[in-house]
Amino acid sequence: MKNLSGIILAISLGLSCFNSVMAENSIVEGKAAEDSVIIDSGLSFSKAMAGTKAPREIVDSMAIVDVRYYSTDGKLHQGQLIVNNAVIDDVRAIFGLIEKMKFPIYKAVPIVKYNWSDDASMEDNNTSAFNYRFIAGTKRLSNHSSGRAIDINPYFNPVIYADGRVSPRGAKYDKNATGVFTKDSPIVKEFIKRGWRWGGNFKSFKDYHHFDKAK
Repeated sequence: MKNLSGIILAISLGLSCFNSVMAENSIVEGKAAEDSVIIDSGLSFSKAMAGTKAPREIVDSMAIVDVRYYSTDGKLHQGQLIVNNAVIDDVRAIFGLIEKMKFPIYKAVPIVKYNWSDDASMEDNNTSAFNYRFIAGTKRLSNHSSGRAIDINPYFNPVIYADGRVSPRGAKYDKNATGVFTKDSPIVKEFIKRGWRWGGNFKSFKDYHHFDKAK
């Protein structure tokens, strides 16, 4: 009986050690998975808003949201968007779909990194949201000024004007390329289902990277 008790004790100790090792491995693997996310942007809200000309009531209606996506290198990245508090749930849900689909997002960095230049951000194929600015060529505030618009992969999904001009410069719209939106894209459909407009449906020109949601 003593021998049997010893055997049972040894088995019990062995199982305990095994479970401990497995738990440690699980923690290490989880940490490795976390560490494998490439951080494109990790700004505080104050740094992300530094230098904006937006009035205080606009600034107070904004929030910074961490978003994850697979970039064109095939690796998981984390970026940030500044959006209006009213659309945070939409943005999180849509970027959850983007991550799940592995739809490539080149990068998502608050536009402060481009000194608040929309042109510089678009030319770098940067996905962005809030930017207190006028609509190009007008004196009307853009929906980006209230954090209710998002531009996604602007170099892959450029603006095409009626006269043939393209913005950003040098960009081409190839509906068969990756990271490009078409009317059949599940992401476009999800935006529209949630009450957003897609610039690809505009009549006088096409703004394929642009999504916005009115109040």
